[in-house]
Amino acid sequence: MSKIHVSCTINGDPQEFLCEARQSLLEVLREDLGFTGTKEGCNDGNCGACSVTLDGVLVDSCLVLAVEAEGKQIVTVEGIAGADGLHPLQSKFLEHASLQCGICTPGFLVASKALLDAKPNPTEHEVRHWLAGNLCRCTGYDKIVRAVLDAADQGS
Repeated sequence: MSKIHVSCTINGDPQEFLCEARQSLLEVLREDLGFTGTKEGCNDGNCGACSVTLDGVLVDSCLVLAVEAEGKQIVTVEGIAGADGLHPLQSKFLEHASLQCGICTPGFLVASKALLDAKPNPTEHEVRHWLAGNLCRCTGYDKIVRAVLDAADQGS
């Protein structure tokens, strides 16, 4: 099977890769490009562990074909922290003990950042609604919601 050449930007850096037409963006990110922070949970768009932003839109990377990334801007969990350290949202997740095993955490962070980028001062209801596509088996969602609200209060 012939491979397709794709050029895109991931976490601000130009990237090029070859992929098969059937490969998901999740598969290429993790297996070919080494962005292992993006997790595979369900592989059918139900858990949010593989959340990334694609041209600023929150998507489940398991549902996006890698070839669809051509010319696009992708941000993974690895792209959230700045050169000077953790993003304030990441710090709030630590402060509030909003993570346990870590499988869902990257997806929650990407989704939370997308929310705060779109709506810097969300209500608790808006946070809960926005994060409804992200599932966690280990924590109560309350700590995650509190971390996002605290980050919003800090101007993240």
